[in-house]
Amino acid sequence: MDNVIVDFASGIERLDPTLRERFKSDLDDAPGIFALMSPMDGAIESVRLLCTKFDTYVLSTSPWANPTAWSDKLLWIQHHFGAGEDSPLYKRLILTHHKNLNEGAYLIDDRTQNGAEDFRGTHIQFGQPQWPDWATVTEYMMSI
Repeated sequence: MDNVIVDFASGIERLDPTLRERFKSDLDDAPGIFALMSPMDGAIESVRLLCTKFDTYVLSTSPWANPTAWSDKLLWIQHHFGAGEDSPLYKRLILTHHKNLNEGAYLIDDRTQNGAEDFRGTHIQFGQPQWPDWATVTEYMMSI
């Protein structure tokens, strides 16, 4: 999610200054930070479109030391994609520190940590020169 469909920096900007200072060395451990984040440009529309073609799940890691992150990520998905059974991501959020244990043809992720480097399918490394934005990723994925 982070820096792929969710703009992590937007959460930092909205974080209470006291919490920002307290957690400056580990901002992702700040309680509530994940609830403050905006979508990345084009992410919502692109994910909705990809859900029409692919069996799509959101695979994300939540900081172990920040229990609010776990619920905030679910609430973020529900806010932006809907909470009901008609949501394209209804019951399709997987929180894990071992992304390589999940099966799939494609993983869109900005990093290689948390098992992404050992994912058995194709890793599209979002934000890199070949995959700079959602328009590029979506065009490729819809052409498959």
